[in-house]
Amino acid sequence: MPYQIKDPGKDLYIMEFCGTHTMAIARAGIRQCLPSHVHLVSGPGCPVCVTPSGAIDTALQLAEEKNIMICSYGDMLRVPGSRQETLLQKKAAGADVHICLSAMDALQLAKRFPEKEVIFLGVGFETTAPGTAVSAKIAKEEGCRNFSIFNLLKRSAPAITAILDDPQCQIDAFLCPGHVAAIIGETGFSFLPKNYHKSAVVAGFEPEDILYAIQLLCEAHQQDRIILKNTYTRLVQKNGNPHALALLEEVFEETDSVWRGLGNIERSAFGFRKEYERWDAVKKFHLPSFTDQEPAGCCCGEVIRGKKRPQDCPLFHRTCHAQNPIGPCMVSSEGTCAAADRYE
Repeated sequence: MPYQIKDPGKDLYIMEFCGTHTMAIARAGIRQCLPSHVHLVSGPGCPVCVTPSGAIDTALQLAEEKNIMICSYGDMLRVPGSRQETLLQKKAAGADVHICLSAMDALQLAKRFPEKEVIFLGVGFETTAPGTAVSAKIAKEEGCRNFSIFNLLKRSAPAITAILDDPQCQIDAFLCPGHVAAIIGETGFSFLPKNYHKSAVVAGFEPEDILYAIQLLCEAHQQDRIILKNTYTRLVQKNGNPHALALLEEVFEETDSVWRGLGNIERSAFGFRKEYERWDAVKKFHLPSFTDQEPAGCCCGEVIRGKKRPQDCPLFHRTCHAQNPIGPCMVSSEGTCAAADRYE
């Protein structure tokens, strides 16, 4: 007999801070299976979605230079800037724009085309940050001077803190991202029970993983207990990956960063240390600081903060859909709006 998640008897708001969780929840129809008192709220766990429009605008300007090659992940090329223009459109117009699966792919392109300045748009959280750090380290060791990184990497904990510090926040517990936890460990989320009195469970991405994590959070909520559990032990260690953490410490330092929907958050990004500034595109090309500007009518910022559901946006599934994305939450394969548009 299949088990059922026991109704906690009082409202429980759980935020999943991971785009992969968001997509898995929608694909498996998990929301429809939960007791009426259990509410899943999607947070800012999609790195493409939290990249501000000003950063896209800067990348679009760089792509117009004849000697510059722009490289990034496929989703990034489809994210509109403040004027609804994308890097994919720049590519169609003749700009030198390439899809890469990693920063190392971009580094290889820099070696193949020494006459070009190759710039990799590095987005992601702690999951992809070590791979980006490796590419910078190898570029330094090999003296590859025509390669640089437009560093848009983010840190998870400060964004979660920014959400919890909002006086209107209703989140009771967190479904923590397994991929991020594989790097920073279970202890990377210990601030939730310790500083905020919020329960947290690190979970994998199969429906069974997610349902079990939700069940633990429901039981703790019903019993008025605060827990921190790691149910993804097949990948996540208590203190994370020491080699990856050492690499991040060597290449990066904490710095402030602008997030779409959340504004500027202190110490929320991975900035290059001084010895790696030569491979920092911001320093190399004297790029200006940027802000965020939502398209007219777009609610991506509020969706990212968990304030609205995609269905609350007046553009959702009308003018904004998979074939005509207005905001990044519809563009990204891990975006909350893309998940709702496709599955819900």
